[in-house]
Amino acid sequence: MSTEMILLILVVLAGAYMAWNIGANDVANAMGTSVGSGALTLKQAVCIAAVLEFSGAFFFGSHVSETIQKGIVDSSIFKDPLILVYGMLSALIAAGAWLQVASYYGWPVSTTHSIVGAVIGFGAIVGGVEAIYWDNVAFIATSWVLSPLLGGLLSYGIFNLLRRHIFYTSNPVESAKKITPYLVFCVIAILAQVMLYKGLSNVALQFNFLQALGISFLCGAVGFLVSMLLLRLVPPLDKIKQDGEDHPELSSELEKAKKHLVMIQQTSLGSIQYQAKEIIEEMQILSESLKQKDSVSKEGAEYAIVEKIFGYLQVISACLMAFAHGANDVANAIGPLAAAIGVLTTGQISAQATIPTWALALGGVGIVVGLATWGWRVIETIGRKITELTPTRGFSAEFGAAATILIASRLGLPISTTHTLVGSVIGVGLARGIEALDLRTTRHIMISWIVTVPAGAIITIVLFFIIRAIFGTN
Repeated sequence: MSTEMILLILVVLAGAYMAWNIGANDVANAMGTSVGSGALTLKQAVCIAAVLEFSGAFFFGSHVSETIQKGIVDSSIFKDPLILVYGMLSALIAAGAWLQVASYYGWPVSTTHSIVGAVIGFGAIVGGVEAIYWDNVAFIATSWVLSPLLGGLLSYGIFNLLRRHIFYTSNPVESAKKITPYLVFCVIAILAQVMLYKGLSNVALQFNFLQALGISFLCGAVGFLVSMLLLRLVPPLDKIKQDGEDHPELSSELEKAKKHLVMIQQTSLGSIQYQAKEIIEEMQILSESLKQKDSVSKEGAEYAIVEKIFGYLQVISACLMAFAHGANDVANAIGPLAAAIGVLTTGQISAQATIPTWALALGGVGIVVGLATWGWRVIETIGRKITELTPTRGFSAEFGAAATILIASRLGLPISTTHTLVGSVIGVGLARGIEALDLRTTRHIMISWIVTVPAGAIITIVLFFIIRAIFGTN
């Protein structure tokens, strides 16, 4: 077997390994809020992500990828094309290995930053530190602060608006029915824009700004009308069976009994009058207790209905985010793979590498398998360890993250989906006070973010030397 064939097999396996780890870490943190809030079970999340992530990756994943990610390395340093193959192979294995370590500990880290660190590592070894475009690296690094900050602020504001206009009103269910269609419109319109500008940016199907805006508005309008029709099926609160629904009847019977006892008290003397008075006082205490239970039961039922409504909203946002993620982030695994395949099949380094259909399928399958096998670790961190999530809180986090991604994409700001979502979850937790956050978990996550780029670089350097020593250079 030739050296090129061996390298090709290794590169394909490394691409599949990287895709598996993207599923275990990146996809898992995107679905974590839905699982943590109870809107979806882990099994349901895996099934939904399996279909939508694969569909996004296979049908709408980028068919053309830049050879050197994000303009990090000066491509003129690669005098020998095989050096690029060694570098991309090292980068895929190193980034995948770091993601696997992070997933094992439940740390949600950025797959993009993992690849960036890996490319910096072998680029610095081949061409020296002057071959790295440090300005671009610094620009990417600002997303460590920018992403969680913007996501946290937006989600904090969204959750506070929901509390003020739904939970703090006299009739939370009716308030939710009025507000939900507008939220559905915003969610679908924003996520459609995210898809058009991030997920579908490299597909033959292209839209200008006005066309994309029109399509997003139309999708949102359809969602608005459908949600209005469905919300009419939600019955009024007084028709929903509750645990304490017999309390009003009991209170009524108590009032009748009290009237009879009052008559007995008024027409009797001595010990009978005294005993009747005591019974009336006890009945008054019992009546107040029943009224209080009725109020608590009604309030609990109202909030449960509101949370159920937002559970459906969260499922919608999770589905759209999964599709957009598959279309966009599969390139983190398949881009370096395509670059290496291009060199091995043509013997030349090109500015762009065409991604074969089978490679997109490989990436899609790898992502799904990664989520199904190891994704629960990161889902546990996002959904339960940072702060306690309910459907309204989970929706606020996902909606805030989606809006942040869209705004940052339009402004050309560096953004990390992972960092944005984690920041959004933290923002929702802070809306209930800092005591609602698990500060130990939050600290570990932030440390893992800082370590990601240097970890990817160091592992890549070690692997690069090993691979070059095994295969040699021309």
